[in-house]
Amino acid sequence: MAGIALTPSGDFRESYRDDTTIFPTKVSRAVAVGSVALLCLAPLTGDRYLLSLMIQAGYLGIAALGLNILVGFTGQISIGHAAFFGVGAFSSAFLVDKGVPVFFSIPLAGLMTTAVGMVFGLPAARLKGLYLAIATLAAQFIIEDFFARARWFTGGVAGQVTKPFSLFGFSFDTNETYFYVVLAYVVVMFLFAANLMRTRDGRALVAVRDHYLSAEMMGINLTYYRTLSFGISSFYAGIGGALYAHYLLFVSVEAFNIVFSIQFLAMIIIGGLGSVMGSMMGAVFMVLLPEVVQTAVDILSGSAIDRALGLAGAISFIREMAIGAAIVLFLIFEPDGLAHRWRQIKAYWKLYPFSH
Repeated sequence: MAGIALTPSGDFRESYRDDTTIFPTKVSRAVAVGSVALLCLAPLTGDRYLLSLMIQAGYLGIAALGLNILVGFTGQISIGHAAFFGVGAFSSAFLVDKGVPVFFSIPLAGLMTTAVGMVFGLPAARLKGLYLAIATLAAQFIIEDFFARARWFTGGVAGQVTKPFSLFGFSFDTNETYFYVVLAYVVVMFLFAANLMRTRDGRALVAVRDHYLSAEMMGINLTYYRTLSFGISSFYAGIGGALYAHYLLFVSVEAFNIVFSIQFLAMIIIGGLGSVMGSMMGAVFMVLLPEVVQTAVDILSGSAIDRALGLAGAISFIREMAIGAAIVLFLIFEPDGLAHRWRQIKAYWKLYPFSH
C-alpha cells in the first residue's frame, strides 16, 4: 500500500470552536462570498423596482434579526418591535437635523434606541410569557403616543423630513447607490449576530431560553442577560429604522403601529425562530408577499370572483389577511420556518442518492 495517500472520510470536528464555526466548509464560505459579490452586481441590472424590494428586505431583515435574538435565541417576547424601529428612524432624523452627518447618525441612532430598549427591557427581569407580552404591548402604545406628542423630536403628526446618506461629499440618494449602503450594513450586522451566538454571552442567551432555572443554577445572571437581549434587539431595530429613514427621506408617526410589530413577528416565525439566516428569509418573504397578493388580484381583476368579492377595493385588507394566513399555515405545517426547510434540502442533496 506504499505510495497511496489515505484521506479521512467524514466530517471531523475536534474542538468546540470547529463545531461552532460560521462556515463549516470551504464551499459554504465560497458560496457566501460569491453571493455577496453577486449582489454587488444587482444595481447594474437597472431594475429600480427590484432594487427597492431588496433595500426593503435589507433594513427589515436587520430589524427582524434583532427581534429574533430576543424571541428566538433568548425566549423573550416582544409585541412592540415596530416602536423601537421608529425610535431609530426618528433618532437618526433628529441627529441629522442637529447637524450630525448621516454616516454617524445611523450608529448613534442604534445606541439611542438601545438605551430606550434597556429601559423597557427592565420588566423582563421579573416578567415572562403573557405578562411580558402585555408589557411590551404597553411599550408599543407608550412610544407611539410619544411620537405623536414630541414635536421637538419627531415633528409630531406632520412627521420629519431627513437627508440622504452621504460620504466624502457623495450622496447615496438613488436606489442604485443606497443599495450598497444597506448591503454593507446587512453583512456587518449579520456577521456580528452569527459571531455573538458563538460567544459565552450568546450561549448564555440560549441557555436562558432553553431552561432559565438550570441557567441560573449554572451561574448565569438572568436579569443581566434578559435585559441585554432587549438592548441588542433594540440596537438592531434602531439601525434598521435609521436605514429606513434615510431611504424614504421622510419619517411618519403612523408607520410604526401595532400591525407593523405583528409583521416583524411574522418574519421571524416564517423565517425560523433561533436562526440568523431565517431572519433574512422571513424578511424577504414578507416583502414579496404583498407583491404576490397584488399580482393575484390583478390577474383576477374583472373575473366573477372579483365581482363577487370586490377584491380590487379591498387590497389592503387582503394583504393583512395574507400575512395572518401565512403565520397560521407556517405554524401548522412548517413550525421551524424556512431556514429549517432549507437545511433539510441541503442535507438531502448532500447525501443523495442515499438520503433516506
